[in-house]
Amino acid sequence: MLNQPKLHRLFKLGLLVNPYAGIGGALALKGSDGVEIREKALSMGAEKKALDKTRLALAHIVTIQDQVQLYVASGDMGETLAKDMGFHYTLVYQPENLQTEGQDTEATAKALLAHQVDLILFAGGDGTARNVCHVVGSSVPVLGVPAGCKIHSAVYAITPAAAGRVLKQVIKGEIVSVSDAEVMDIDEALFRNGKVNARQFGEMQVPTELRYIQAVKMGGKESDELVLADIAAHIIEIIEDNPEHLFVMGSGSTVEFVMQELGIKNTLLGVDVIKHKKLLASDVTASELIALTTHQNCKLVLTLIGGQGHIIGRGNQQLSADFLTSLGKDNILLVATKSKLSNLSGRPLIVDSGDTKLDIQLSGLISIITGYHDQVLYPIANLHLSIKDTV
Repeated sequence: MLNQPKLHRLFKLGLLVNPYAGIGGALALKGSDGVEIREKALSMGAEKKALDKTRLALAHIVTIQDQVQLYVASGDMGETLAKDMGFHYTLVYQPENLQTEGQDTEATAKALLAHQVDLILFAGGDGTARNVCHVVGSSVPVLGVPAGCKIHSAVYAITPAAAGRVLKQVIKGEIVSVSDAEVMDIDEALFRNGKVNARQFGEMQVPTELRYIQAVKMGGKESDELVLADIAAHIIEIIEDNPEHLFVMGSGSTVEFVMQELGIKNTLLGVDVIKHKKLLASDVTASELIALTTHQNCKLVLTLIGGQGHIIGRGNQQLSADFLTSLGKDNILLVATKSKLSNLSGRPLIVDSGDTKLDIQLSGLISIITGYHDQVLYPIANLHLSIKDTV
């Protein structure tokens, strides 16, 4: 008989370890930033603990390592641990010197982005978080394993084990919330003189353990109308923040609710285009959509179609492969209630654009807007993985 298609492609996990993170802590050096501090710590017999802490996190996914492909830098920045724990891995960067610096962290982060990883797991302290944030921003979810002296940033899990538990949830395709978390750091030189001067350096997207509906709960279940109102408020805020963008509004009742909140007539089973919160074109064809959006900044608002989790290729064929390729995955705003996602029972979302290359590009994790400033990570299947025949 034929096996069913394996819908989940390998999870592409970027791993980045700052091997010198935290070495100054036990020696009361109040940080590990700078060559002199690291050399002093090592001369005083400091032990590197970052690899051990990262191992505690990765231990939670060893049982599902056949679902994971690691992307790592050489040596103690990741390769040593990946090899020792038996993970399949791809080497993406090799530092020039044995003692790595912040620029090596940033170079690794750039390489991980180039390989389009689903999530970056990094181990370090606030200095490491700053380096990662400088390169990554909010372009891909990250999760920090606390290994440094200073952990003021909210991008870190409470413990290495906690990071591993959340990571396992994400890899298994469970519904996991994602939120913007601050990257903070203090001036170590001032800190050593007894002054604390912490400031924010940016934000990154971080997965957290699932928080089912909070303020919009009624009797333990989602109130659809309140949840949809929250989703609409989030989308409208994005529209207001991007007045020069065209917003392509897909079909489906969730998108229809957003249009109602905007006071705009909606084509329930069609595709509309708006700008400045006003209707630009209604019920457009594939060719009309291309003509309208060519050389324009665009975002696409989509929801799940039907009970199988299709987001492209069912009821919205106006969204052609050419349009979606030009748009890019980063400009897709996917909206759905958490109860709707739960009804999928863990099945991944499906893209069937008619273009194999595009379908593969769109596969992997995507952030889904499930409320006002409330998002979850959820997988899109790769339907083009090989199917093996068995008897």
